[in-house]
Amino acid sequence: MDNKRYAFATEVTGKEIKMFRAKFSLTQARFAHLINVSVKTVERWESSDKPITGPIVPLLRIMLEHPQLEVEFQIPEKQYPLRLWYMHDNQICSVIDVDTRMRRVQVMNYTKDNISKAFGVNEKPTYEEYEAFLESRCFPRTRDKMKLELERLGIPYYDPYMIIEKTQGRMAEDNYWIRIER
Repeated sequence: MDNKRYAFATEVTGKEIKMFRAKFSLTQARFAHLINVSVKTVERWESSDKPITGPIVPLLRIMLEHPQLEVEFQIPEKQYPLRLWYMHDNQICSVIDVDTRMRRVQVMNYTKDNISKAFGVNEKPTYEEYEAFLESRCFPRTRDKMKLELERLGIPYYDPYMIIEKTQGRMAEDNYWIRIER
């Protein structure tokens, strides 16, 4: 039998949630977005005189003990015209902002696992490294019957960006993929 216990309260109050939001200067909407619930849920919690239970209880404690997490996981405004979200299943691993005209790249990583980061340990990739990354998420240029595959995708020539637009950079061997935002 598993007798593990944890040093978390079993409940919080609406007043405590309001105090938490005030400490972090969060509106109800931003707080709801941070913890992945609806604004109506936050409103209900804060107006309730009943104890609130569930995953919110340890989450608030963790956030209070590690306030840098709110900033660490915040996604900044887009720096360049193109944004790529490098994902593993539903988890955001890296956000890549790209200025193709000026050939600039900025990456923000949201995982500590270097294997899951778009550029591994490289925090400041060059534009050429960005291009190599894109190509690594496509079928190889030397693929047998590549022209047939390009035709099937409706792409006139081998271009990693266009291939990723169609395939999301999905590979048969892994669960990583890319969402493009313009």
